[in-house]
Amino acid sequence: HFNIGSGAVIVPVVFGLFFAVGVVGNCLVLVVIGKVKNRGGARSLSPTNIFIVNLSVADLSFLLFCVPFEATIYSLPEWVFGGFLCKFGHYFFTVTKLVSIFTLVAMSVDRYVVVVRPKKSACARSRMSALVGLCVIWMGSLVCSVPVALHQVVTNHPSAPNSSFCWENWRGPSRQFYKVSILLLGYLLPLLLICCCYTRILWHLHKKMKNMSRKSQRSKQKTAQTVLLVVTAFTICWMPHHIIAMWVEFGTFPLNDASLAFRIVSHCLSYGHSCVNPILYAFLSKNFRRAFCQVFSHLFTHQPPSNGTVRLRMDNFSTTHSSTNV
Repeated sequence: HFNIGSGAVIVPVVFGLFFAVGVVGNCLVLVVIGKVKNRGGARSLSPTNIFIVNLSVADLSFLLFCVPFEATIYSLPEWVFGGFLCKFGHYFFTVTKLVSIFTLVAMSVDRYVVVVRPKKSACARSRMSALVGLCVIWMGSLVCSVPVALHQVVTNHPSAPNSSFCWENWRGPSRQFYKVSILLLGYLLPLLLICCCYTRILWHLHKKMKNMSRKSQRSKQKTAQTVLLVVTAFTICWMPHHIIAMWVEFGTFPLNDASLAFRIVSHCLSYGHSCVNPILYAFLSKNFRRAFCQVFSHLFTHQPPSNGTVRLRMDNFSTTHSSTNV
């Protein structure tokens, strides 16, 4: 919690940029999915759309309730929000982080079932099963994050210029066990599952390439590129966060300007992931952009949008307008 001159101004500005982009992007995703209707004129969510909505809600909550507090750490000389928000802010940071990551895993598994096991998808995928999955994701994240709230306190440090700051007052093997568990459950295992699901999907699509037209082959190549972006974004955005967590637990994390810069970078990348998600899972899709134009042309010209439910298809990794279940 060192201040580095102009960083006290630059850091909140950078955080504010991530905040604005992430909030706008996730809100647009929610508006488009909420407004586009099926052929019967009713708003209905496919299992895929349920996961996309939950991902946007988690990312939006993360940005709204966590980023503003973190920005003040680098611009104010002390923690001014009291003990409750010290606990709640870090607790909610962990909750929304885990919800977002677990939802990405659920989406990967969902896509695997649809593409690789299509015969089983009809009975395994339903709106109810998706909602049950979300309940499990949120309950698991809420429970796993409790130790964070229990040990966050407003304190000070003799070497830090801040008169007070929100810090985790927790030592011993139990803390190390918890941090390693979060590393496994919130990063390494999700990364492994996401990579396994998408690798199987790409391999399944590759085996069908011989009988495809050039247009279909280009679509599959675009799928591979998008999957690579998804995995790379997840890996890079959360890696510094976990490096710092392990460095603090099993090494001696220095309190200097260089370490502060590294922490700022880790924060920016983790916030950036909440901005990247709507781009990767929605706006890279030509059909989603078409649905976006339909919805907003309706809002400004009062023309009814064409029927169709926005759905994410893993075979071309884009949203499509379809009245049939994926």
